[in-house]
Amino acid sequence: MNTPLAETLSVAMLVLVLVCAVVRPFNWPEAVVAVPAAALVMATGAISVGDALDEAERLGPVIGFLAAVLVLAQLCDDEGLFQWCGAWMARTSAGRPRRLLAQVFLAASAITAVLSLDATVVLLTPVVFATAARLGARPKPHVYACTHLSNTASLLLPVSNLTNLLAFAASGLSFTRFAALMALPWLAAIAVEYVVFRRFFATDLDAGAQAPATGDTPELPLFALLTVAGTLAGFVLTSALGVDPAWAALAGAAVLAVRALLRRRTTPKALLSSASVPFLAFVLALGIVVRAVVDNGLDTALGWLIPDGTGLAALFGIAALAAVLANVINNLPAVLVLLPLAAGSGPGAVLAVLLGVNIGPNLTYAGSLATLLWRRIVHAHDAEVELREFTRLGLLAVPTSLCAAVLALWASLAVIGGG
Repeated sequence: MNTPLAETLSVAMLVLVLVCAVVRPFNWPEAVVAVPAAALVMATGAISVGDALDEAERLGPVIGFLAAVLVLAQLCDDEGLFQWCGAWMARTSAGRPRRLLAQVFLAASAITAVLSLDATVVLLTPVVFATAARLGARPKPHVYACTHLSNTASLLLPVSNLTNLLAFAASGLSFTRFAALMALPWLAAIAVEYVVFRRFFATDLDAGAQAPATGDTPELPLFALLTVAGTLAGFVLTSALGVDPAWAALAGAAVLAVRALLRRRTTPKALLSSASVPFLAFVLALGIVVRAVVDNGLDTALGWLIPDGTGLAALFGIAALAAVLANVINNLPAVLVLLPLAAGSGPGAVLAVLLGVNIGPNLTYAGSLATLLWRRIVHAHDAEVELREFTRLGLLAVPTSLCAAVLALWASLAVIGGG
């Protein structure tokens, strides 16, 4: 296929895949459209079979890691970790909505960082709805915090977000150095988000709850917590030994899975379902389609836009470009496109891309798949998400938190170094 036709077909397939991921016609899984689209770009020669296999090989460990983390998060929920978290928030907030918001920020930030943003969106959001109802508080500030923090608070660890896994692989950093460099940007972005939320939702937070929570507090799921802690230690160890951290994630998931199977709390079918195989297929297919777009001219066009180096101005430029692109084509394709272009400037540039694609999606619904999933969960609870309000909040939170995170990254690179 000649270049103009290949470029047109690749772009058309990417747009089709993204639109169907947003709209989900007939409630189809995202893979129903993405997999045939990937097959089409290969069959027509828009991308060679060899290049598609190379892309699949590159994404394979990342997808395996994601599957293990998804299973781990679901098993933690089965153990009662999220129910305990909801009871803790209700008890310690003492019926005060502002204190509840602080507790939601703490819980969502920790869960997103350790168990990935999907755990916050899918498992914590319903718990936050129930906790707000239990206290008689207005749910909106606390529920909106779940979606914002599923993106913003996913900066800390390579395991916190699929985009992080991709950036981690491209950066050449160890697990511990990645976390050390991103700790200050993570804290800065969350702190700015918290200030914005307190001001933006002041009326809702001042309304007051009806009464402090009452009732029994569920038992702390200690085994699940110890397994998660052991898994995190495994990430550090495998990274130091040069072993793929996916093995540590698999080990943690296996420990909880064996326990749950022996106690008949789950089934092999439920474990397979929690791995979200259709979504994994979507990620792989999307990667192939994006590779076709990149190879047919997008890399050249963006190469003129992305700044060189890791100075403060360059970091701002890279992060801003990544944030804009994430809202135009979604954050997952954006990171797939930008990482090869940024990698040549070093780990600092790769991490700046990550700031843009993780914080930027809070501006629009289509910025990340997590936000789209969160919106469906909100609707399932008979609540509405107003586009104007969501966008106004994003216009306040995204530029300020992104600027704070970039400044913090620049400081971290200066103190720790990106080598």
